[in-house]
Amino acid sequence: QVQLVESGGGLVQPGGSLALSCAASGSAFSIATMSWYRQAPGKQRELVASIASGGRRNYADFVKGRFTISRDNAKNTVYLQMNSLEPEDTAIYYCKYSYYNTYWGQGTQVTVSS
Repeated sequence: QVQLVESGGGLVQPGGSLALSCAASGSAFSIATMSWYRQAPGKQRELVASIASGGRRNYADFVKGRFTISRDNAKNTVYLQMNSLEPEDTAIYYCKYSYYNTYWGQGTQVTVSS
């Protein structure tokens, strides 16, 4: 069983930045693919970014150039740096761990509003 704990969400003005963190339990973090998803009210959950064990990154088109995913295997933590935030980025952001099984965090709210 893997537990994921997200942090770093909050309220930010348009054009601002936030940094999300997701700390994972367990010993297989370094070989897991870690992802960030988001779900806005009334919409389906969608992939934001992912990072494989070897470091290869994948981004949704709507965040390219604005968001950066990274990982620190020594800390069992994956990060999502979000810049140039827009009201359309408002959602609950979830961390996902994938290695044989899939685990989800509880989510952290990001609200972009003036």
